[in-house]
Amino acid sequence: MSSGGRLGELLVRENLISLAQLQRAHDEQRQSGERLGYTLTKLGFIDETELTQFLSKAYGVPSISLADFDIKREVIDLVPKEVATRHLCIPVNRAGGTLIVAMADPSNLTAIDDLKFLTSYNIEVVVASEAAIREAITKYYEKGVDVEGLWRDLNFDDADGDGDGDGGGSAAIDLSDLAKSADDAPVVRLCNLILVDAIKRNASDIHVEPYEKEMRVRYRIDGVLYEVMKPPLKLKNAMTSRMKIMARLDIAERRLPQDGRIKLKLGKDKEMDYRVSVCPTLFGEKIVMRLLDKGNLQLDMTKLGFEAEPLRAFKDCIHRPYGMCLVTGPTGSGKTTTLYSALAELNKSSENISTAEDPVEFNLPGINQCQMAESIGFNFAAALRSFLRQDPDIIMVGEIRDFETAEIAIKAALTGHMVISTLHTNDAPSTISRLLNMGIEPFLVTAALNVIVAQRLARRVCGECKEEIPLDEAGLREVQVPEELIPMTKLYKGRGTGCTRCNGTGYKGRVALYEVLVINDGLKECILQGFSAAELKNEAIRLGMKTLRQAAITKLLEGVTTIPEVVRCSAPD
Repeated sequence: MSSGGRLGELLVRENLISLAQLQRAHDEQRQSGERLGYTLTKLGFIDETELTQFLSKAYGVPSISLADFDIKREVIDLVPKEVATRHLCIPVNRAGGTLIVAMADPSNLTAIDDLKFLTSYNIEVVVASEAAIREAITKYYEKGVDVEGLWRDLNFDDADGDGDGDGGGSAAIDLSDLAKSADDAPVVRLCNLILVDAIKRNASDIHVEPYEKEMRVRYRIDGVLYEVMKPPLKLKNAMTSRMKIMARLDIAERRLPQDGRIKLKLGKDKEMDYRVSVCPTLFGEKIVMRLLDKGNLQLDMTKLGFEAEPLRAFKDCIHRPYGMCLVTGPTGSGKTTTLYSALAELNKSSENISTAEDPVEFNLPGINQCQMAESIGFNFAAALRSFLRQDPDIIMVGEIRDFETAEIAIKAALTGHMVISTLHTNDAPSTISRLLNMGIEPFLVTAALNVIVAQRLARRVCGECKEEIPLDEAGLREVQVPEELIPMTKLYKGRGTGCTRCNGTGYKGRVALYEVLVINDGLKECILQGFSAAELKNEAIRLGMKTLRQAAITKLLEGVTTIPEVVRCSAPD
């Protein structure tokens, strides 16, 4: 019998859970792949403390609270992170030839044998809750660099506040060089550590902002900006110059905006790109860096957040032999990922795919990607004209910004090509009004358009500290949850002040919300009759379109997100 089966049997025998609860936990466990003890506590069938005390008594080992321990680095280094994660254990202390290890399952003899072989120590087991061990693994093995405390500890006397930083640098900075740079000038160390810390915190953007009496560094994590540090103001010019050198920009030019790129090597196989934008402000140059992690690019449409029916409709539209598919939403709403996912779906050796992007964010094998260069006249319209002479099957245009680009894209869609592009509008129906306002004739819009997808990104409730909260009926009514579903709804949020995994926010990761508007015959007739955006929306809903608000409500009812996120990410219908 497995340790999970043995645990369930013991808990039922002691009347700590019922047989029905055990069966429910087993069903949940089969789907999630989590351990039984963790699943039982997550479902609320047994308290973490109660389970830990039971395991302590059942197996005759002491129980501890890991939050009360400050484990030494030399102890942590005895057990690799991979082993600690696999066996859900963490070394706590070392006494002579004995290593004390906290485990969630003290009956796991395989783990004990592995640890003995690996460390050459006798293993003494203590029991701790699974959540506490996970949190400790994150805290001790994945702890980010303390950038905020770094500048307080460094001696900045050798950093010239008006200087231009280190004169060296290259486009690609190896992570091993970052470690060595602890002996370099403090400004170089600080800039390098900001870049590395942003990766460890899963930030999407870094903002370095100068003001009259202070400067600050902020990270955008899961779509929300958080202030992480305030370096001394005298470092302003030195930090700016250092980052511009890394991005191969002109450090002498401080009056005009500049764009560049920094490439960071993480070991042998992984790279991180930073897209750097420098903009002059009243008190100096503001730098914003977008982190482009190729390893985290999700190209599987089924995992983006689409529901089954809208996904089927979208796939059907992009697989048509010709026409136009538009993805719309504000900056940072995941449009590029959706476009790349569509291209990955269409990418076959039998198709010629060309893209015009500004900038090219990720390299996709088998696709001809072009970087726009406005300074020499190579814009989206020019790229589109060139593509039409390149025997294309599928064309992707980064963004339709003006009448000229829209006109060429529409003509390409009408002459046997599949055109995929983006627009900046609030929802799918208003995209049609935007095209008409650009000067595109209604009959061309109806002939060319296949589908419009509007999207937003909502933050997910952190899976580690997720807990059920009391039902907020007024809040559910306010976000337009159907009255009949309110009594059955369960609401969740991150526990208390969050945990180390979610940096105390209660949210970890994001899920996309989609509004898929298929341009069918009924809608084509409405467009030709000159319906407004509001009238088109009402007609689309009548024909079965699920709005962004309805998509957000679905994620709320599934326990994926929260009421404040529904309000933040979607407008009322």
